[in-house]
Amino acid sequence: MLKWNSDVWGKLTGAYGFADNAPVLLQQLVQEYSQEIFDELFQEYLFHQNTIYTATYAAMPYLAQLACSTSDAEVRKELYINCGIIEVSRGERDEAPFPASWAELAEDVGSSVCSEIYGDYVEAIGKLRALTEEVLAYTAQQSIDDTEKRYILVADAAYRGSYLPANMLMTFSEGDDYVAVCPACEQDVFIWPNEDCAGILQAYERDPVFHTGQEPHVIVPVTSFVDEEIRTLAERAASIGEQTLAGHLPYLAGETLCPSCREKISVWPSLLSTS
Repeated sequence: MLKWNSDVWGKLTGAYGFADNAPVLLQQLVQEYSQEIFDELFQEYLFHQNTIYTATYAAMPYLAQLACSTSDAEVRKELYINCGIIEVSRGERDEAPFPASWAELAEDVGSSVCSEIYGDYVEAIGKLRALTEEVLAYTAQQSIDDTEKRYILVADAAYRGSYLPANMLMTFSEGDDYVAVCPACEQDVFIWPNEDCAGILQAYERDPVFHTGQEPHVIVPVTSFVDEEIRTLAERAASIGEQTLAGHLPYLAGETLCPSCREKISVWPSLLSTS
């Protein structure tokens, strides 16, 4: 891990400039976790509008270490979720020894330093992935709303390397509507709960919020999940009691006719194409 007193921190970037103060906040977190300090660290240095920074990579090993060592299950859950959101947003994957976009940084601090920062980040993600069962078990016992449970599923998918489903879940985090893209005509397909039964999803040509009175198109749900990723997601959702997503998945894995061109489409790949 990059040492607290390394001058490299001053050459790493955060959301609003260089990350000189990031190690100070990290050190305070390690000494005594504070949600206020974590929020400042996260918002100022680690994550902004689905973007992460070089400082994010350097901070991740400390956050993973804290998540693994804390005796507070609630803190572990919060770190698991937020680090998962970071991993979902990592656009440069499998770029060892470090991302190509770090070329200028490598000239400044050395390739070996960049390789170490990137390698430590990847190792930290592995440590967080190992916490999944513990976090899921804790979540199943708590009174947590479905939106927060969905973010836990986002993090779980990201740690497993299922980035497209993770991005989709984060994009539609409220879980009350989805937008797919028809592979035949490339038009949006708006997927919305039935007015009389929220557990049933239907397809629309235009956004039902602004275009009322449309004729909905039936989505034929599956009776079993063939796709391994959907099956795993359904199992995870059921295990933590995320009832909304669990009820929607048979429809999201189903088929419908595109409201625009009337071609038959499989909803899941059409939905992931928007991620």
